Amino acid sequence: MMLRPRWILALLLALAVAAGFAALGRWQLERAVASGVVVEKTTETVKPLVDAVTPGGAPRDAATGQLVTVDGSYVPGDEQLISDRSNDGTSGYWVVSHFIVGAAGTGSGAGASIAVARGWAADETTARSTMAGLAAAPANQVVTLAGRFLPTEAPVVPADGRDPHGLTTVSTAALINLWAGFDGTAVYPGYIVDGTAASGLTEIDSPAPLTDASLNWLNIFYAIEWVVFAGFAVFLWYRLVRDAWEREEDLREEAAIVAG
Repeated sequence: MMLRPRWILALLLALAVAAGFAALGRWQLERAVASGVVVEKTTETVKPLVDAVTPGGAPRDAATGQLVTVDGSYVPGDEQLISDRSNDGTSGYWVVSHFIVGAAGTGSGAGASIAVARGWAADETTARSTMAGLAAAPANQVVTLAGRFLPTEAPVVPADGRDPHGLTTVSTAALINLWAGFDGTAVYPGYIVDGTAASGLTEIDSPAPLTDASLNWLNIFYAIEWVVFAGFAVFLWYRLVRDAWEREEDLREEAAIVAG
């Protein structure tokens, strides 16, 4: 029965369908493997800030966690206190300053503002004491800043019973409304965690971003599904041949009974 021309053609058709399903399964498997490939990031290679992100626009995904360096000066008196900031598992405070990139009119991004997390303190008294010292520092003092760039955080409304003007996130949108020295110039869409803490503060723990190397299990499931379909195409051909053979056998038996 299987060697008859019609069933040989049916087998070729079933094998073609199975090959198509197998190809789709392979494609899904390749997508799953590709999504699990670890992409080497360059966040630990220090880059100029202007090469990692531009002021005024949304930061690129590759810029998140990038170590950067930039020249500029702090704006004394524009320090802000950020509460509920964990450092090595201990809750405390960040002191965040207003930093002006370069000098107005010189270099790419010159004159733009960016927030800088200067360091962490376990108690508010220490943090505010450091803020007072930073506010008394000379203005227009050019320094070279090196740290890790992170995208801006969303502003959070303080809980009931807390200072309604208190900050718990490093939100660029909230900070520019508090900077007395802000004149409406371009602002970087994030902040820098200073690699060297200001005097009186503890360096902020800022590890390299984690690399996601997880497989796409949905693609793997689809790949298995297509392989099952391929096997079913061949099995369906086998069942059709067997059914045809059984029908012919039944007809032969009936014919033999009638003849007898």
